[in-house]
Amino acid sequence: MDNDSRASVLYVDDEALACKYFARAIGARYRVLTAHSVDAALAMLKDEAANIDVLVTDYRMPDRLGSELLQEVAQRYPHIVCMLVTAYADKDVLLELINGGSLFRLLEKPLDLPAMHAALQLAVQTGRERAARRQGLVAMEESLAFLAHELNTPLAAIANFARGIARRAQADAAAQAEIGEAAALMHDNARYCLSVLASFVDTVRLASAGPGMQGGRSAGSARQLLAALLDSYPLSTAQRASITVEQGEDFAIAESPNCVALILSSVLANALRSAGEQDHPAIGIRIDAGRITVRDNGAGIAPEIVAQLLLDPVGASGDEGKGWGMVFCHRMMQSFGGNLDIATEFGSATTVTLNFPVHIRNEHD
Repeated sequence: MDNDSRASVLYVDDEALACKYFARAIGARYRVLTAHSVDAALAMLKDEAANIDVLVTDYRMPDRLGSELLQEVAQRYPHIVCMLVTAYADKDVLLELINGGSLFRLLEKPLDLPAMHAALQLAVQTGRERAARRQGLVAMEESLAFLAHELNTPLAAIANFARGIARRAQADAAAQAEIGEAAALMHDNARYCLSVLASFVDTVRLASAGPGMQGGRSAGSARQLLAALLDSYPLSTAQRASITVEQGEDFAIAESPNCVALILSSVLANALRSAGEQDHPAIGIRIDAGRITVRDNGAGIAPEIVAQLLLDPVGASGDEGKGWGMVFCHRMMQSFGGNLDIATEFGSATTVTLNFPVHIRNEHD
């Protein structure tokens, strides 16, 4: 049952024969579950709601009406597309259900099989469209959280540098070198923010355009992408000196290069924060055979946190770089068939690996 890829339909009717005939009529094309009352259906939905695409319920049943079930399902499980089967119904009730958006189709008894199959096919399609919209909203919410997370630090740095320049200019008109350095750092941080925003906008446009559409950053190799990132990232002289790049086997990044750039910039930001706490910070980046690995010599991550880094936005205080950013990065990598691994030696190092899908690794074979 778990491996059944067919759409699932829950049919609710107090008559056992009606449930049997319905399952027999559509069982070849759909996974069918049945319940004999509103309460039984709601109990089943507690465990199965995520796996159910369409609900078809009889209207008039002894304990509770099918219309009550539709209203509860619309509130609790809005992804399920609902249809009502009836031989007779109160016109005002049906109008309320239809106007309220909880009823997708009304089927009349006795059921006309061709009409029912057509309605079910359309219901499943509608459900998938709803799911795609929901997934898009979730992705957008996560993307916006990531964007705020990623830009907060450089924008705060810009504001601090600006305040510092104003104070120093008032206190000491001769501190030209210090003011010049602060202005350069402001420029680099602002340029990085603009770069991230441009990549983000291109990514959203690409996602909105649908499959097969190209746009934004052009495809290139991992080596080219890393070089562009290190050129645009607002690194101080000391930070750039702490980074070493090891070039193994290069590979093409043809899918979602904007996403990869955002992911890598977030991983690098975390590494810089972690290594920056050490007397002699060191970050090693390696490109080799479908992988980009970033290792820092920071204090590592507590074991109880590591297991949750790719699942929950942990680290809301004190570990800003290991919260939303890692959740977002992992999900973005998964969106084009890759994944993200985090390994830590608590007290000495953290290694983050971007694993790209096999077909990308083999493009240069």
